[in-house]
Amino acid sequence: MKESWKRVIVLTSIVAISVVVLSSIYNITEPEIAKQKEIKFEEMLQSIFPLATDYSGKEGIYEIYSDNKRVGYALMANGKGYGGDIEILVGVNEDKTIKGIKILKQTETPGLGAKITERWFTDQFSGKPIGDIRLKKDDGKIDAITGATISSSAAVDTVYEGYMEKIKMMEEK
Repeated sequence: MKESWKRVIVLTSIVAISVVVLSSIYNITEPEIAKQKEIKFEEMLQSIFPLATDYSGKEGIYEIYSDNKRVGYALMANGKGYGGDIEILVGVNEDKTIKGIKILKQTETPGLGAKITERWFTDQFSGKPIGDIRLKKDDGKIDAITGATISSSAAVDTVYEGYMEKIKMMEEK
């Protein structure tokens, strides 16, 4: 057998073994990864709705219950920031005001745009009707992050647009 064919067979064998090993590792760890995501999601829900005892839903719209009484909704909102995708969990009271928000995913610039995760920024949304969810420069009630106007706008727009989209979906059902 030629030397070049031996190399091809060896390399093909190594690749095949690697694929099998990586696939096996993925299949073994996938349930644990899903479980950890669910735990993180529930922790975020609990931080917005501390008295929540249960939730149900799909398509990014969750009804939140406390002692079998609906107390609000949690909406998944997705948008684009300066550094990439932003994913925000938006808590909504029964009166349709914002209960609170939690940034689930962001890739904004550390030290600037990443400040959208800081409590002083996220707390500004609490208790406000959706009409107030705009930056102050746009006649809203939300202070922008100095030096990170694009990230601030992206977070505000993600909350607003996600809210409007999900509320519309709920009304259509």
